[in-house]
Parts: sequence; structure tokens; C-alpha cells
Amino acid sequence: MKGKELRRSLAVLPIGTVMKLTNLTARQIRYYEAQGLVTPQRNDGNRRMYSLNDVDRLLEIKDYLDEGVNVAGIKAIYDQQAKAAAARKAAQERPLTDADVRRILQDEFIRQGGLGHSPNNLDPHRPL
Repeated sequence: MKGKELRRSLAVLPIGTVMKLTNLTARQIRYYEAQGLVTPQRNDGNRRMYSLNDVDRLLEIKDYLDEGVNVAGIKAIYDQQAKAAAARKAAQERPLTDADVRRILQDEFIRQGGLGHSPNNLDPHRPL
């Protein structure tokens, strides 16, 4: 994690400060937490502590609500984003096979050579 992202993810803001920054009530913030849209950390005294990323998320939730998206819709959006991020991460961690490398090279040759636009070259596996 880079330094900037590390600082943004530090949970140092109490709920009162977050209320001022987001113009949300404590009840609204706790509701979004109960719905799983935001997950603040807890300090030793069990008080909620928020990061700048949490504040950004709350402001984003507020924007979605202003656009007419309900809480269920917001959850669906965040679930879809999480699945896409997990798929990207899994794809990056999966090593390329020989078949993957051949396909990538073939696609690149076709793209670079401008061969992909001719009707005769629609199927790169078809003999000439």
C-alpha cells in the first residue's frame, strides 16, 4: 500500500467530525454501517473511528441517494464493484499459460498488421 493510500485508510476521525464533513446525522451514519455500506474501525473504548476513505464512501452514498438510488441499489453497486475488483486481482495472480501467450501475440499481430478488418481474415485459424 502506498503512503498516500495508507494515510487515507487510517481510522482517526470520530463520528462527530465525520458528521460535520458529510452533513449526515449520526443516525444516518450508523444506519449505513448497519447496512454494511461503511465499516468504521473501533478504538479501545469501542468508539467508531473513521478514515478519509470512509468519509469518501459516505459522501458517495449521499450522492447516490440524491440521484434517486435506494440503499439496496447502492449495495448492489458496491457488491458489483467488489466482484469486479476480485476478478481483476485473480486474473493478475493467475499465471499465463502458453495458450494465453499465443492468443495475445496472435491478437497483437492481427491488430498491428491491420489484418482484422478484412472479411478474408475474420477467422485467423482458417487457412488461406
